[in-house]
Amino acid sequence: MAERLARRLGTTDAVVIGLSAMIGAGVFVAFSPAVQAAGSWLFAALALAAVVAYCNATSSARLAALYPESGGTYVYGRRRLSPFWGYLAGWGFTVGKTASCAAMALTFGAYVAPALAQPLAIGAVVGVTALNLLGVRRSAGAARLMIAFVLAVLAMVIAAGLLSGPAPPFSLTDPTANGMPDPLATPGWLGLPPEPEPEISMVAVAVSGEGSWSFLGVLQGAGLLFFAFAGYARVATLGEEVRDPARTIPRAVGVALAITLAVYALVALAALHALGPERLGLSRAPLADVARTADVAWLVPVVSAGAAVATLGALLALVLGVSRTVLAMARNRDLPAFLDAIHPARQVPHRAELAVGVTVIILLLLADLRGAIAFSSFGVLVYYAIANAAALTLTRDEGAPRRAVPVAGLGLCLVLAFTLPWPAVVTGLAVFAFGAVLWFLRHRPAAGR
Repeated sequence: MAERLARRLGTTDAVVIGLSAMIGAGVFVAFSPAVQAAGSWLFAALALAAVVAYCNATSSARLAALYPESGGTYVYGRRRLSPFWGYLAGWGFTVGKTASCAAMALTFGAYVAPALAQPLAIGAVVGVTALNLLGVRRSAGAARLMIAFVLAVLAMVIAAGLLSGPAPPFSLTDPTANGMPDPLATPGWLGLPPEPEPEISMVAVAVSGEGSWSFLGVLQGAGLLFFAFAGYARVATLGEEVRDPARTIPRAVGVALAITLAVYALVALAALHALGPERLGLSRAPLADVARTADVAWLVPVVSAGAAVATLGALLALVLGVSRTVLAMARNRDLPAFLDAIHPARQVPHRAELAVGVTVIILLLLADLRGAIAFSSFGVLVYYAIANAAALTLTRDEGAPRRAVPVAGLGLCLVLAFTLPWPAVVTGLAVFAFGAVLWFLRHRPAAGR
């Protein structure tokens, strides 16, 4: 029996970590490309994203309550489907989200000071890794402070947007009349934000920007919003560290998802009211533009600070999730056994956390990955598709959700995956194919005995 992590997280801690994973920088930028895709059907796209999230979260929560171990869908796939499907989920999550960690760190650096993005990103990874090594309660405490600040900033933006007058007429001939900042302005400290998060950028390249109704546009808008808050399974990934998991995990996932969807709906309503769909679709920094339009200039740098802190909180939750998946894969020797270790005092997978931190720093030194991880979008959908497939095998005695939930989740994940831009699909398939080849080569001797 492998050594287990201590159960130190209560319901509030689990909710906070879930919120940190979901309310990242995406909420500050996602509505612009989403409204380009879905136009006036933005709320239909948000509703569809909410349905996908509900199905995925419900399936993950039921499985996590039954298998409260580190690793999330890697564990569920192994237990309910086969070792290969579990490995495939773990491979896609570990590879894709390690690259996402680098992209998230660079996004944080670009928000604070674009000229120093790389050193700031490395500093963020070092800081997050050091914090996580101190214990999961310390990480949860830091996440609580960060998410409180982010929610306060979003509350101010929502109030400013809803209390402002209706959006002024939009001018196609005079961009300065639209209250938009000069797109050629040089960003400074907490000035203009960087490009959207990598997953959002990858989906946005396929958006036409015409804003008229189309089923594909709603799907694309749903995909953008889905990626903006796809982090609700982070609590399940930390299932081994949650007290009373059968009760805590489903409750924490449900509460975190409900709060996140409410926040997104209110932000969308405020942005549409203050900017209108045309201006919102063109905005590079929609929430900052809400503040400008509402004539609350002091709120603009606060919004940028909120986005930077949100990115840092998402990075914290992401590193936690990746390190726990690495630990689970090492336990089953799908990754080097050296990584299967728990610090006796801190009760953290210290070798896995250090390995993730070092890998992310190496990636940061080698390349700017903000626009080079197309497979991450594809990978997260495959990850949740496997979770839904595993949930389909649950019996009523095991806490199975209504069959329609995992069926819908599985189908919608696959639909969204294959409506991504073709570079994301091709790159994603290539990454999974490479992982599958490695698995078969590693297990071929065992299969031949």
